Amino acid sequence: MLSGLAEAIALKNNPVALIWSDAAPTGAMHFKSGRWGCVASLFGSVAKTGRTAVLDRDTYGCWGGGVGLGFGNCYEKFPGGFSGFCGFLADGNSNTETGRQIGEGLAQSGAKELADDFLNGERYMASAEATQRFVQALPMVDIAAPYVVLKPLSAVDPEVDNVKNVTFFVEPDALSALVILVNRSHPERENVGIPYAAGCQVLGILAYKELASEHPRALVGLTDLSARQRVRGSLGRSVMSFTIPWPMFLGIEQQVDSSFLQRNTWQSLLQ
Repeated sequence: MLSGLAEAIALKNNPVALIWSDAAPTGAMHFKSGRWGCVASLFGSVAKTGRTAVLDRDTYGCWGGGVGLGFGNCYEKFPGGFSGFCGFLADGNSNTETGRQIGEGLAQSGAKELADDFLNGERYMASAEATQRFVQALPMVDIAAPYVVLKPLSAVDPEVDNVKNVTFFVEPDALSALVILVNRSHPERENVGIPYAAGCQVLGILAYKELASEHPRALVGLTDLSARQRVRGSLGRSVMSFTIPWPMFLGIEQQVDSSFLQRNTWQSLLQ
C-alpha cells in the first residue's frame, strides 16, 4: 500500500505496519529464541531497510518487549521475578542478599550492563512501589495471534493483512503536521496522547487499547530513553514515533490532498 501521507510529509523512512498474523513471513528478520533484543530497534530496522520482521512468544527480545507486543505478563520471567523488575526500574536490587546474588550471576554470565542496572536501578521510577503501580496500570493482553509482524507499509495488502496500527518515525516538523492532521475532523476531542511507557509498549499494547476505544487516539512515543539509545544508529537522534490506529490512518490518508499539506506554510517547511 502506497501512502500519500508519507510522500506529503517527505518521510525519510518507511512507515511500519504492525500486523497480527497466524503465520511467520518467509525470510523475515527476527531475534534468536531466548536471546535479548530491542523491539523498538527492530521497528527502526524495518523503517530504515524496508525489510519485514516477525516476533513470537519465543523471540520477543526482552521482557518489556514481550509485554509491549501483547504476549502476556513477561515481567514474571525477569531475573528475580516481578519484584526484581520493580527494583530494576527504580533504585535497584542491591539491598537484599538475593538481589546481590542475582546481579553477580548476571555479571558472570556476561550481561554486565543488565547486571549494573539490576543492582543499581535504571531509576526511571521513584521506587519499586511506583514501578508496581505502573505495571498494574498497563493494559496487558495475551493476543490470540501467534505472531506479530512488522512490515513496511508499502508491502501491506489491506485485504489480507490484519493491520492494527501504522507507525511513522518523524522529526519535529513532520510530527507537528501529523498532530494537526489527526485533529482536523474532530478538534473538540483529544486525538493525540503522549503516554509514559516503554517505547515498544506505546507501539503495541497502548496502541491496541486505543484501537478498542470509542474514540481512538494517535500516540507519540520514543520518550523512553533506553529505546532512543537503541534506535539512534538506524534513525538518528531527533526522531519521535507517531503511531496511528489503522482505521484512523485510512481516514487521514483520504484528507492529504485537501489539507494544509498542499498549502504554502507546510510547503515552505519542506524547503
